[in-house]
Amino acid sequence: MIRAEFYGSSGELTGFKMSGHAGLAESGRDVACAAVSSAVQLIVNLLDEFGCEPDVKVGEDVIICKASGDNAGRLLYRLKQHFEAILEEFPGTIKITISEV
Repeated sequence: MIRAEFYGSSGELTGFKMSGHAGLAESGRDVACAAVSSAVQLIVNLLDEFGCEPDVKVGEDVIICKASGDNAGRLLYRLKQHFEAILEEFPGTIKITISEV
Protein backbone atom coordinates (compact mmCIF):
# COMPACT_ATOMS: atom_id res chain seq x y z
CA MET A 1 0.00 0.00 0.00
CA ILE A 2 1.16 3.51 -0.78
CA ARG A 3 1.25 5.71 2.29
CA ALA A 4 0.50 9.35 1.50
CA GLU A 5 0.95 11.54 4.55
CA PHE A 6 0.14 15.19 4.03
CA TYR A 7 1.41 17.83 6.43
CA GLY A 8 -0.87 20.65 7.47
CA SER A 9 -0.68 23.80 9.53
CA SER A 10 -3.61 26.08 10.39
CA GLY A 11 -5.84 24.36 7.83
CA GLU A 12 -3.34 24.65 4.95
CA LEU A 13 -1.37 21.77 3.48
CA THR A 14 2.38 22.42 3.66
CA GLY A 15 3.94 19.23 2.36
CA PHE A 16 3.77 15.46 2.01
CA LYS A 17 5.60 12.19 2.51
CA MET A 18 5.02 9.30 0.11
CA SER A 19 6.25 5.75 0.52
CA GLY A 20 5.30 2.20 -0.30
CA HIS A 21 3.92 0.30 -3.27
CA ALA A 22 0.29 -0.05 -4.39
CA GLY A 23 0.60 -3.79 -4.90
CA LEU A 24 -1.58 -4.10 -8.00
CA ALA A 25 1.28 -5.49 -10.07
CA GLU A 26 5.02 -5.98 -9.92
CA SER A 27 7.24 -2.94 -9.68
CA GLY A 28 7.43 -1.13 -13.01
CA ARG A 29 4.02 -2.42 -14.18
CA ASP A 30 1.70 -1.05 -11.49
CA VAL A 31 -0.68 1.58 -12.91
CA ALA A 32 -1.61 2.98 -9.48
CA CYS A 33 2.08 3.47 -8.60
CA ALA A 34 2.69 5.08 -11.98
CA ALA A 35 -0.22 7.48 -11.47
CA VAL A 36 1.02 8.48 -8.01
CA SER A 37 4.63 8.89 -9.16
CA SER A 38 3.63 11.03 -12.12
CA ALA A 39 1.36 13.23 -9.99
CA VAL A 40 4.07 13.75 -7.37
CA GLN A 41 6.61 14.75 -9.99
CA LEU A 42 4.15 17.16 -11.60
CA ILE A 43 3.22 18.81 -8.28
CA VAL A 44 6.86 19.25 -7.26
CA ASN A 45 7.56 20.88 -10.62
CA LEU A 46 4.49 23.14 -10.28
CA LEU A 47 5.48 24.11 -6.73
CA ASP A 48 8.83 25.19 -8.12
CA GLU A 49 7.27 26.98 -11.10
CA PHE A 50 4.92 28.97 -8.84
CA GLY A 51 7.70 30.04 -6.47
CA CYS A 52 6.70 27.82 -3.55
CA GLU A 53 10.32 26.80 -2.92
CA PRO A 54 9.80 23.03 -2.57
CA ASP A 55 12.29 21.33 -0.25
CA VAL A 56 12.43 17.79 -1.63
CA LYS A 57 14.22 14.79 -0.14
CA VAL A 58 14.26 11.50 -2.01
CA GLY A 59 15.31 8.23 -0.41
CA GLU A 60 14.85 4.55 -0.98
CA ASP A 61 11.08 4.11 -1.48
CA VAL A 62 10.24 7.55 0.00
CA ILE A 63 9.88 11.17 -1.08
CA ILE A 64 9.33 14.07 1.30
CA CYS A 65 8.38 17.54 0.11
CA LYS A 66 7.73 20.69 2.11
CA ALA A 67 6.72 23.94 0.47
CA SER A 68 5.64 27.47 1.30
CA GLY A 69 4.08 30.36 -0.55
CA ASP A 70 0.65 31.52 -1.61
CA ASN A 71 -0.11 28.62 -3.98
CA ALA A 72 1.51 25.73 -2.10
CA GLY A 73 -1.58 24.74 -0.11
CA ARG A 74 -3.82 24.86 -3.16
CA LEU A 75 -1.48 22.71 -5.24
CA LEU A 76 -0.99 20.18 -2.44
CA TYR A 77 -4.76 20.00 -1.89
CA ARG A 78 -5.18 19.11 -5.59
CA LEU A 79 -2.57 16.36 -5.20
CA LYS A 80 -4.57 14.96 -2.28
CA GLN A 81 -7.74 15.09 -4.40
CA HIS A 82 -5.93 13.26 -7.21
CA PHE A 83 -4.88 10.52 -4.79
CA GLU A 84 -8.47 10.22 -3.57
CA ALA A 85 -9.56 9.67 -7.19
CA ILE A 86 -6.89 7.00 -7.66
CA LEU A 87 -8.03 5.34 -4.44
CA GLU A 88 -11.62 5.35 -5.67
CA GLU A 89 -10.53 3.68 -8.93
CA PHE A 90 -8.15 1.23 -7.20
CA PRO A 91 -9.45 0.57 -3.65
CA GLY A 92 -6.90 -0.41 -1.03
CA THR A 93 -3.89 0.99 -2.88
CA ILE A 94 -3.33 4.27 -1.00
CA LYS A 95 -3.67 5.24 2.65
CA ILE A 96 -4.09 9.02 2.89
CA THR A 97 -3.49 10.79 6.21
CA ILE A 98 -3.05 14.40 7.30
CA SER A 99 -0.70 15.29 10.15
CA GLU A 100 -0.78 18.69 11.83
CA VAL A 101 2.72 20.16 12.08
